[in-house]
Amino acid sequence: MLTKSEIDEILRLVDGSQFNELKLEMGDLKLELRKGAPLAAAPVSAAAPVAAPVPAVAPQAPVAQPATVSAPVVASGGGSEVPAPLLGTFWHAPRPGADPFVKPGDLVEADTVIGIIEVMKLMNSVSAGVAGRVTQIVAKNGELVEHGQALIKVEPV
Repeated sequence: MLTKSEIDEILRLVDGSQFNELKLEMGDLKLELRKGAPLAAAPVSAAAPVAAPVPAVAPQAPVAQPATVSAPVVASGGGSEVPAPLLGTFWHAPRPGADPFVKPGDLVEADTVIGIIEVMKLMNSVSAGVAGRVTQIVAKNGELVEHGQALIKVEPV
């Protein structure tokens, strides 16, 4: 079960993001957060004005949580950017003081873990999704990342 401080942290993350909705599935808990309209309201069109953000919380039925999150690959110039598959804190290494999962110059395969995104103390491994050589680590260690934000850049070899 989520504690009040954990729920407050989720609300802070959503409120500080560009997103209006978050669906979190963790173990036997399903949590949906929406800014703006209450859960029972009719869908709002994209052109409609939105009032001050007020998140709504609705626990629902149990759903299993995946162990690894695979990120899609977005073409960019001569290589690919590996975007964040979800909103959370990006970590370069499995624990403080440990070597990073990948560094510039490293070769990666599609299933190579390139980092972890932490959401509510739940660690989600992120795989490269593409084979190649890491050219740049874009996201900073411990940085809050948005869904779709570039984490690393990879060029094919």
